[in-house]
Amino acid sequence: MQNRFLPWLFLLSLISTCAEVDISVPGFPQIAQFFNVSESVIQATITYNFLGYFLGALLYGPLSDSFGRRKMMLFGNAILSIGAMGCFYAPSIDFLLMSRFIQGIGASTSVVLVFTMIADLYQGEKAMKLIGMMNAALSIIMACAPLLGGVINQAIGWRGNYGTVAMFSVFVWVLLLFLLPESKTQLDRFNTKKMIGDYKQLLTSTQFITASMVPSLLFAAYMSYIVGSAFLYIETFGLTILTFVVHQAIIVASFAITSMYASKIIPLFGPNKTVKYGVALSLISILAFVVLSIEGISSAYWTTLFMSLFGIGFAACYPIIFSNSLSIFPVLQGPASSLIMGSRALLVSVSTAITGYLYNGQPLMLALSVFFGVIIASLFALSWLNENQPSEEVPA
Repeated sequence: MQNRFLPWLFLLSLISTCAEVDISVPGFPQIAQFFNVSESVIQATITYNFLGYFLGALLYGPLSDSFGRRKMMLFGNAILSIGAMGCFYAPSIDFLLMSRFIQGIGASTSVVLVFTMIADLYQGEKAMKLIGMMNAALSIIMACAPLLGGVINQAIGWRGNYGTVAMFSVFVWVLLLFLLPESKTQLDRFNTKKMIGDYKQLLTSTQFITASMVPSLLFAAYMSYIVGSAFLYIETFGLTILTFVVHQAIIVASFAITSMYASKIIPLFGPNKTVKYGVALSLISILAFVVLSIEGISSAYWTTLFMSLFGIGFAACYPIIFSNSLSIFPVLQGPASSLIMGSRALLVSVSTAITGYLYNGQPLMLALSVFFGVIIASLFALSWLNENQPSEEVPA
C-alpha cells in the first residue's frame, strides 16, 4: 500500500476505539433502567473499559517492537471485536462490565500503534501535521457519535449502539488483514528485562513525564465530565436524548474545528505560546464553570459553553505536546506510546471511578471533577514551558 492511503486506514482503525464511549453514552439512563442498577454502576462501564485499555496499552508497544506492528494490530483489533459483540449480547450488568473490560484491552491497540506507526514513517512537522489532521477527523467522527448513538438508542434501544460498534470493528479488522503493511522492518527480540528497563528509562525522565501528563490529564478531565453528562443533561436539566446529543456534538465539534486549524494556529503564535494560551483557556473556562455552579447559575447552555471553550484550549495544545512526548526517545517510540496511552487510560479509570462515586446529579460536582484534572495539567504545562524555552518559538 502506498503511504498516501495509509492515513485513511489509520483513521478507520481509530474510529471504533474513539467512538465506542461517545456512541454508548446516550443510552446510559436506559441501560440503568434495563438492568435496574444505579447511575454509578453504569458509569463504571467507562471505568472498566479504560482499566482494560490501561493493561493492553502497556503491552502492545513493546510487543510490536518484537513481533511487528501489523501482527499486534490484528491481534488487538480482534479482541476489540469480541468485546464489542459481548456488549451487544450482554444478558446481565456483570457480563456487560466484563465485555467492556475486554473491549478496552482491544481498543488500546490502534491508539497506541497507529501513532507509533506514524512516528515510524513520518518525522517532525509532517508527523505533527498528520496527528493534527487525524485528531480533527476523529473529532468530527466523535461529534457525530453521540448523535448517531442518540438516534440508534431512540430507534432500537441501547443494544443497537454496541451492535454498531461490533459490526464496524469486524469490518475494520478485515481491512487491516488485507491492507495493513508492516512499518517496523527491524524487529527486536522480546525481552522482559529490556521492557522493564525501557519503562524505567521513560519513567525517570522528567521531560517525558511532563510532556505525557499534560494531554493525559486534560483527557481524563474531559472523561470525568462524560461519565455524568447524560444523567446531568437528561435527568437534571430535563433534556431529551436527542437534544442532549446535540449539546455533546457541539462540545466535541469545538475540539474538532480547532484541531483542523491547529497547523495554522501553531505557526501564528509559536509552539510555546500556543500551549500557554490553550491551557489558560481550558483552565479559565472550567474555573468559570465551577464559580457559576457554586452560585447556582447552571444550565445546559452554560455547561456546553464552558466545555466547548475547554475543548478549544485542549485541541490547540494537544498536537504540540503529544508529538514532543513521542520524540524525546526516538528509539523507544513503541514503549513510549504504550506508556503514554496506558497512563492516560489509568488516569481516566481512576478519575471516572471517583466521579461516578461522588456524582450527586448536580453540575457543581461534575465541574469540580473536571477542574481538579485541569489544575494538575496546568502545573505540568508550566513545567513543560520551562523546559522548552523560546528557542522553539516562531519569530514574529
